[in-house]
Amino acid sequence: MKPVAAATIAVGLVAVALAAGCAAAAKLSAAEIVAKNVAARGGLDAWRKVETMVWIGHIESAHAPLPSMQFKLEQKRPNKTRLQVNSLRDKSVRAFDGAQGWKLRPARGRPEAEPYTPQELKFAQAGHGIDGPLIDSVAKGNSVTLESVDEIAEHKAYHLNVRLAKGGNEEVWVDTKTYLDIRYDRMADGPAGAPRRVSATYGDYRTVEGLQIPFLIETGGGPGRTPDKMQIETVVLNAPLDDSTFENPAAPRPRNRGRPGIAPQAPAPTALSTAPSAASAERGSAPQ
Repeated sequence: MKPVAAATIAVGLVAVALAAGCAAAAKLSAAEIVAKNVAARGGLDAWRKVETMVWIGHIESAHAPLPSMQFKLEQKRPNKTRLQVNSLRDKSVRAFDGAQGWKLRPARGRPEAEPYTPQELKFAQAGHGIDGPLIDSVAKGNSVTLESVDEIAEHKAYHLNVRLAKGGNEEVWVDTKTYLDIRYDRMADGPAGAPRRVSATYGDYRTVEGLQIPFLIETGGGPGRTPDKMQIETVVLNAPLDDSTFENPAAPRPRNRGRPGIAPQAPAPTALSTAPSAASAERGSAPQ
């Protein structure tokens, strides 16, 4: 057999094999894939018991003033978030109380809290909070369809399209072997109002109290670009978080007119749930 002919046949066989593999993987329905994803991440009942989640770790970014910055992300149902990043002697804060958002950016000469821009507020209001678009998707009113089986970072993944009950579409890629989320895309309005795609990849999954949590989240990667990395080191589930944690400190407070004082909230437990690294011993960042 001539070498050219042999090479052509080999390429053809590889193509057929890949197509057969994709066809086999695609036999599952979107609902079955979602069910396997929920089970792989710890189960629906376990996720429903999580009212708050705190991540502590560091951020690595080529755009940051330091190569590594410590962060703390506090989340509370249904959709409250507060992210604090420490850089040198300054700290930046971004918080959303479920309705309004505010930010503190002293490094930019803005020591006072300021409200989110309309684009930032729209993005925050569309967030899923703790568990992402697939967990409890039926109860949330989200509709999920299977688009294809794609290759993502050398992993075969189910490409799911999620039509949100609140409007809009998002995309999630679920590993065909582990059934864990490995990529999540959503659209956001840029500063000038033009839509842009926001993409995050998840890895370094570890077990925290029976839940699978991605301890590594990367964004902004691409050809010739180094992605920003969020490396989680500690995860705390159901720590007491008062709603005031997410409120704008510059917002007016109602006066206490002769009412009995409120007892101070008990301090958060000092014992943290720290999952051991799979390498030394990563959405599910969470998707988040």
